[in-house]
Amino acid sequence: MPWREIVGVVGDIRHQRLSEESRPAYFVPYAQGLISPLSLVVRTNNTTGIVEDIRRTLARKDPELALYDVRTMDEYVATSVATPRFQTLLLALFAAVGLTLTAIGLYGVMAYGVAQRTREFGIRLALGARPAEVLGLVLRSALALIAAGLIVGVVAGAFATRLLASALYGVSPLDPATFAAVAAMLIAVALVASYVPARRATRVDPIAAIRSE
Repeated sequence: MPWREIVGVVGDIRHQRLSEESRPAYFVPYAQGLISPLSLVVRTNNTTGIVEDIRRTLARKDPELALYDVRTMDEYVATSVATPRFQTLLLALFAAVGLTLTAIGLYGVMAYGVAQRTREFGIRLALGARPAEVLGLVLRSALALIAAGLIVGVVAGAFATRLLASALYGVSPLDPATFAAVAAMLIAVALVASYVPARRATRVDPIAAIRSE
């Protein structure tokens, strides 16, 4: 290899994907034996007619030069992130389905629990318990289930993030803000799903509840 004279240093770049790590590279003039397709990058604020202008300029330099695969930088970036974007969309779809099933499952569990404790709620109301106290009792039971589920989910999610690290860009797999936002959303959904059975518990007729068994 001949000796090379360094004439400048550029910043780190990513050659193929936004998620890849920067790696050592050097640039040499095309006339010194660069074996790769020749790319032309043009910076402009107006793309109208720019391609034809470049094509005519190249034709004046060398009529045999062919200009092909013309794309904007946004299109190049979109192509490089197409696979991670599809994976993210697919994961978001599964997450939405999982969240819906979680809400339905929690609603079913809480509704069944309220039905099983109908007599208890009737006795509490007959002894002077206020509807708000019964509502709080049911919601506290729901929060206990939610807390247990979140602990298991966060631990499992922390291990599962290793599988998603390659699909993330600009976000740490163990990003605290993301975990906090997901936990807050799950708590909100779970509380909404638990509120209807809890509200139903406050409307239990004490006499009918005691006579039911």
